[in-house]
Amino acid sequence: MSNKSNNQGRAYEFAYILSFFDEIKKIRPVRIEKNSSFYSAEKAWNTLSDSEKIIYKKSAIAGIFMIFDLEPLILEDGKDELELKIQSDSEGIQGDVRDILIIRRGIEWEIGLSVKHNHFAVKHSRLSKKLDFGDKWYGIPCSETYWNDIKPIFDYLDKEKEKGSKWKDLSNKEEDVYIPLLNAFKNELIRQNKLEERNIPKVMVEYLLGKFDFYKLISIDNKKTTQLQSYNLRGQLNKQGISRKRKRELPIPLLPTRIVALEFKPGSKNTLELYMDGGWQFSFRIHNASSKVEASLKFDIQIIGMPITIISIDCKWK
Repeated sequence: MSNKSNNQGRAYEFAYILSFFDEIKKIRPVRIEKNSSFYSAEKAWNTLSDSEKIIYKKSAIAGIFMIFDLEPLILEDGKDELELKIQSDSEGIQGDVRDILIIRRGIEWEIGLSVKHNHFAVKHSRLSKKLDFGDKWYGIPCSETYWNDIKPIFDYLDKEKEKGSKWKDLSNKEEDVYIPLLNAFKNELIRQNKLEERNIPKVMVEYLLGKFDFYKLISIDNKKTTQLQSYNLRGQLNKQGISRKRKRELPIPLLPTRIVALEFKPGSKNTLELYMDGGWQFSFRIHNASSKVEASLKFDIQIIGMPITIISIDCKWK
């Protein structure tokens, strides 16, 4: 992710936590945990122009009022103080994709939000000559066949790195790097899925979407819309209050059990598409993470199809 995108993301987190605080304090006690992530987000927020701040806040407010409808425990009266917290990036590395937490310790309750500004990626996982994606993604170490398949690719990249090459100088990077690496990844995933009794599709989706349920809120500026997606995989979201009731009930989606297809996207040399039962579909676009050649590449992983039980709501800005 570029510095500009990173700053926009942090500023968007700040717009949310600020707007949540302003709305919640009208009804119940609330405080913001001012940790290092809060101050980083505040710094990014202060780089925005006044017009950009207005756009970010409009986007956040649209999402917040829908969250209030789905999560009555946020505004329900209680003697406890509600806490708002921006999580550190290290939590994402540990499998928690939530950027913002809303916590009521008095009733041992919390929910989390993943907020995105104009992008839809769910994960930016890496492939390298030492990184065992099988072990990390679904708990089964990669086979010797996989390591043998990727060795010549990363040996080639190591040599180009030593020469100080840039990716733009590699005239045949699709055929020399992207295609063989994606084929090795694809073949390993299919091979392990056939051999292992463990439900790889289910565990893989849990890895890609994180270890906690969450709401994803995506600002789509050109449509003046905030899209809310509910990932209520374990039933942790949408709890009823006593005096306040949710305005919409969220279903619990079924996780996949079968890989239907894993193929190159038509016309693409750098993207695989994964189709699983139940309507789960993901794309895996491999790309270099910097201008200089490194012996490591990144996936941009996006959901391109979801079960109908993943509720998606378009919230228009006012």
